[in-house]
Order: sequence, then C-alpha cells, then structure tokens
Amino acid sequence: MNRSPRPASPTAQTREPAGMDAHIVVVDDDPRLRRLLQRYLTEQGFRVSAAASAHEARQVLGFMQPDALVLDITMPGENGLELTRELRNEGLDFPILLLTARGEPEDRIIGLEAGADDYLGKPFEPRELLLRLKAHLRRFAPPPPTNNLRIVRLGELEFDPARSLLSGQDGIVHLTGGESALLAVLARHPNEVLSRHEIAQTLEMDEIGERAVDVQVTRLRRRIEPDPREPRFLQTVRGKGYVLKPGL
Repeated sequence: MNRSPRPASPTAQTREPAGMDAHIVVVDDDPRLRRLLQRYLTEQGFRVSAAASAHEARQVLGFMQPDALVLDITMPGENGLELTRELRNEGLDFPILLLTARGEPEDRIIGLEAGADDYLGKPFEPRELLLRLKAHLRRFAPPPPTNNLRIVRLGELEFDPARSLLSGQDGIVHLTGGESALLAVLARHPNEVLSRHEIAQTLEMDEIGERAVDVQVTRLRRRIEPDPREPRFLQTVRGKGYVLKPGL
C-alpha cells in the first residue's frame, strides 16, 4: 500500500521563500493526498487550486492558466496521461509534473512522450516535489535580458533565445516548457555538440535520466524540422550528443 506524503509540521522545517508566488493546480482523486499537497504548497508560498478529476481540472483551467500542474496519472475516467496529451494538443505550455504509483523507467518515458515535463513516483517526499516544481518554474521563466544572444534562423522559423520565443510566417509556435528550455540551451551553443549529460545537467533533468533528453529532442524536432525523420537543424552526433545547426 502506498503511503501518501506527509508534510512536516511548520515548526519542524525551514519555510521556503514564496518566490514567484506561482499558482499551482493539484489534480488527484485521493482527497487526503490532495488536501495535504494543497496545505503544504500553500505553506511554501504558492497559490494552490485543487481538483479531484480531469473533468474538474478542465473547469479550473477554463478560467485561469496556472504556472504549473501537478497531475496524478491513475484516476477514474480520463486519466492523467490522456489529459496531458489533450492539454499539449490545445497549445497549453505550462510545466506538468505527473504523479503515479508506477515508477518504472519506461512509464516515465511514456509520461514524457505525452508532453509532461517531469514524473514523480509515489510514495514521495513533499520537499522533493517542491524542489522539482521550483526547478521547472525556473526553466520556464523568461531568461534575463542580454545583448549577446542572436536570433537563430531555422528555415522558415526564427528563435529568439533572449525571449525563448519561436515564430514563423504564421505567428508564434507554441512550445512546452521542456521544448523551449532545450531549444534555448542548444541555441546558446550553435554548431557545438552538447552531450546528453551536459544537456540534462543544464536543464536540471538529472533525476529523470538522459533518456528524457532524447524524448524532448524528438518532440522538439516535430516543431522545428520540415521532416523530423530527416533532421536538418537538430542533428544527432553518434556517440557524442546533439548539435543545433541554424540555417535556411
């Protein structure tokens, strides 16, 4: 039987700073876990909304877009994987962290392929969830302005590393937080081979594993390549890693 995370009492732990005052939506059909996470994250300075199902989550998302979504996979009706795919298909690009009792590596990859940014197996420590949420919120935040970054041309698309903005003739191309962060890292090192380990470290994805980098590369190629099966811009260097080669 899985134990739910038990937040330490306020007197027993150091209060984390409120930071960006981010709004988190927690979706889980377990009422006890839902209440515990809502209380714990609120104590850490977040604004928190809770939903017991994908249907309730859609109602919440209908009137606001959160800064991040904490989503249980196994729920009656529409499950977390299905909801994740639909949200990504609708162009919603906030970080999604999946919760599940199934912790096998292949299950994590399935979650990432669905469009999630991270995956946390139950049982888990609330502080680990907190640290992962903060890491993804940092990745998703716009980078500080700088005059040293140039626009990167990828065929008919242009990527502005300073604003993490991909655009084309039809307007802005919406990327997930993970896709945008990956492209920003590669764009800062054009024509330079970066290993999967280097990319995972930069994106703070060490805990998920280097295979997660491959998943994000596959997803990003669908956004920027005319033919993702024959990539022109985001190329694999066998045995070394990946390289972004800008061009027309």
